[in-house]
Amino acid sequence: MAIAVRSSRGGGSGGVGAGFRSLFSYRIFISALFSLLFIVTVSVLLTSRPPPTHHHSRLPSGANAYMHRTFLALNSDPLKTRLDLIYKQANDHITLVKTYAAYARKLKLENSKQLKMFDDLAKNFSDLTSKPSLFETDGNLDEDVLRQFEKEVKDRVKFARLMVAESKENYDNQLKIQKLKDTIFSVSESLGKAKKNGALASSIAAKSIPKSLHCLAMRLVEERISHPEKYKEESPKAEFEDPSLYHYAVFSDNVIAVSVVVRSVVKNAEEPWKHVFHVVTDRMNVAAMKVWFRMRPVEGGAHLEVKAVEDYSFLNSSYAPVLRQIESAKKQRFNLEKTTENVTKDGSNMKLKNPESMSMLNHLRFYLPEMYPKLHKILLLDDDVVVQKDLTGLWKIDLAGKVNGAVETCFGSFRRFSHYLNFTHPLIKERFNPKACAWAYGMNIFDLDAWRREKCTETYEEWQNLNEDRTLWKLDALPPGLITFYSLTKSLDKSWHVLGLGYNPSISMDEINNAAVIHYNGNMKPWLDIAMNQYKNLWTKYVDNDMEFVQMCNFGV
Repeated sequence: MAIAVRSSRGGGSGGVGAGFRSLFSYRIFISALFSLLFIVTVSVLLTSRPPPTHHHSRLPSGANAYMHRTFLALNSDPLKTRLDLIYKQANDHITLVKTYAAYARKLKLENSKQLKMFDDLAKNFSDLTSKPSLFETDGNLDEDVLRQFEKEVKDRVKFARLMVAESKENYDNQLKIQKLKDTIFSVSESLGKAKKNGALASSIAAKSIPKSLHCLAMRLVEERISHPEKYKEESPKAEFEDPSLYHYAVFSDNVIAVSVVVRSVVKNAEEPWKHVFHVVTDRMNVAAMKVWFRMRPVEGGAHLEVKAVEDYSFLNSSYAPVLRQIESAKKQRFNLEKTTENVTKDGSNMKLKNPESMSMLNHLRFYLPEMYPKLHKILLLDDDVVVQKDLTGLWKIDLAGKVNGAVETCFGSFRRFSHYLNFTHPLIKERFNPKACAWAYGMNIFDLDAWRREKCTETYEEWQNLNEDRTLWKLDALPPGLITFYSLTKSLDKSWHVLGLGYNPSISMDEINNAAVIHYNGNMKPWLDIAMNQYKNLWTKYVDNDMEFVQMCNFGV
């Protein structure tokens, strides 16, 4: 029994040992098998050679490609890698050059030098890449040959890049658009600055007193002082208040300009003895003006009186609001300080710097009925006009109850009321039409009876008081004129009054020759050096060159 049991235990132990030995032998077999497969795989990879073509070879993809590249790098020739890079660079630039050449053809530049250069360069690249094999007979690369090949490719690449850089601007639309925008902006900025500087220079030239004009005034005053007996005051003539004659009002401090206006009227008048001129100037120039017309009397029997603003006693600061504004310290500070710093910033502020805007002579036109109480009609002429025809026809025009006869200046959307008045202000917005047509000062026939009936002077003063702070319009005579004579102005035929000879070089000579009055409004006055030559002789032919002081003062006419 005992023997049996011992035998069974011994037999169990031997079975377990045999199992372990079998498992160990199986593992050894599997390991040997994998080792053998690995060695075979490595041997195949190391003994295999990549295809001889480099620049267009097809490579495996994915994980196989990665392994392939890894083992290839271990076994590759560095010269072949370098050759691959050279081929790639050459092919890239061939594509680039061909693209620019194709775009040049699209733009129809077949005959251009640029297109020919692109085509030649692409052909040179193609010829270079299709050269015979660089390999030696044993399949290896010759480094000297490769170096020469690389140098040729680099030279062509450099030339291609230079050509593309020079031509890119012509083919890159975005670059062209941006450069054009930059150019437009730059030119616009320069133009804006040039306009402001030109406007400032023109304003200074226009408003400064020329040396010859100053000389003339001084010579005339000297004559008055040297020979007081010749220039005694004369009693007023009855013709000055005769309503049956043709009366003119000229308000100016420019002696030579007034003389041209008077001479041009008289020389073209059919009955000059029926014409009466009322010249008003400032206290500084009244003596010179009187001496001139005493030395050079008006021709043709016409009548002329010269007065100073101060001779009209009712024109004082308590009566005339504009005079009060002009004399106020606030207005003086605004003129001298504000406009000086702003004039170059905004060309529209130029008028604020204009001495005429700050002169009472420019606002006397609103007091004509008070200045000439016995007259029924009067023709207002600016000192920068020339009369070319007889003007008596203006007195015969039926103004249909209107006060002012004037030539309208609007065209399209230009020179409407909105250009002169501040329509953001409720007072202006409520009472006036922004599209109403503006008219011109310079030659205006006024019905003084209708003026008195419509109380135009009172209307003017009312609005001047409302514009104390200059929020309704800038300081000038035209805006209050537009307001004062709103719906009271009759439009005259444009041939009566042609404007723009002081700023517009494009006026037709036919239009000028057919005009009764031509107006040198603008900065280029005919007595200045900056006057436009094509119009200047129309003014200079009425200058009295025989007057000794004109010769002495060397007027450039």
